[in-house]
Amino acid sequence: MNASPKLAFRDPIHGFIEADELEAALIRTRPMQRLRQVRQLGLTHLVFPGAEHSRFGHALGTMHLAGRVYDALARADEMPLDPGRRARARRLVRAAALLHDLGHAPFSHWAEDLFEDGIDHEEMSRRLLAGDEIGGVFERFGDGVEGSDVIRLLGDRLDGPERLLSPIVSGELDVDKMDYLLRDSLFCGVRYGNFDLDQVVSTVRPLVDDATGEHRLGIDAEGLHAVESLILARYYMFTQVYFHVTGKALELHLNEWLHEQGITWSSDPDRFLADDDGEMMTRMRRSDSLHARAITDRAHFRLAHETEEHLAPEEKLAFERRLEPLRERYGRDLLISNSAKDPHRLGRGRVPVRQANGRLVPLEEASHFMRFLRRIDRYRVYCSEAVYDEVKLVLAG
Repeated sequence: MNASPKLAFRDPIHGFIEADELEAALIRTRPMQRLRQVRQLGLTHLVFPGAEHSRFGHALGTMHLAGRVYDALARADEMPLDPGRRARARRLVRAAALLHDLGHAPFSHWAEDLFEDGIDHEEMSRRLLAGDEIGGVFERFGDGVEGSDVIRLLGDRLDGPERLLSPIVSGELDVDKMDYLLRDSLFCGVRYGNFDLDQVVSTVRPLVDDATGEHRLGIDAEGLHAVESLILARYYMFTQVYFHVTGKALELHLNEWLHEQGITWSSDPDRFLADDDGEMMTRMRRSDSLHARAITDRAHFRLAHETEEHLAPEEKLAFERRLEPLRERYGRDLLISNSAKDPHRLGRGRVPVRQANGRLVPLEEASHFMRFLRRIDRYRVYCSEAVYDEVKLVLAG
């Protein structure tokens, strides 16, 4: 095996992040280096000026946390995986965490539904992982870890004890959430995303599901409040940052411009790598489109109306009925956003909490405050100056 220099990065969240030979070689590939040019939060830096951070920094942080969570799990008596730092499973989960965002298109989640052939960013990640460049790195430095193993981990298709690795990267208590909450909060200059990371990491356990006999990631009861703080952090980051009123206006204009220009993200991995935020912003600055000017000149539509933050289903339906004639009447002078999310729900599965008597209960049952958090479901109506007063008056009635 040819030697590859190791790397070390100074990270504002985690301090020094070290990369071994495999990780260093992966970091040097084109798909990873491209992530330096894809911002983590789309155009949010136009609202929160510090939010210039990239998917690259997030990938490093996620890799680092994957190692920390693996080490915490390996110390548990019931852990069925090798605790060694060079253990194959540990190297695999760190590599998967590092590479999990390879397929993100320009502007990240702000415009991720424009891939050709109906694929998504996860499928593009799989195609990049299966490509010659990434595959060649695993052949030279994998030492038992292959690109196909990473694909199976990210697709939750591992067998035996290694099934515990997938939820570390993408699950109810995954390192992706842990890193982006702290990172986004820091770079946006807010405090909403802060939580007790050390306590969360130290309390994660490989708990045995009584019904299936399989290991699942859960927590001990002593870590309940730390996990609650993570849930609240995620909830408030959605209400205060990810669903920010101006950010949503810019997101609408961006998607209108992309559709107007017929821009799509290539389903071919090599052509996909040529597109990043800088390429799109250059094209936008050269465009005379109203929607391009809305972004580059900060001449976005004004907010004419917004609903309450937590619409009940019947309220949502009633408001949608009011919007139908407005869309027909005002057409291109109107932009409408619907910000809908259950940020207090960590995933499709349930996080088991091991109580002092050894009984496992779902997190929703163990946490007293979670039952009071409601789904975010809010509409906002933005419009041009030409129709602003009229639209505002109609919706005020």
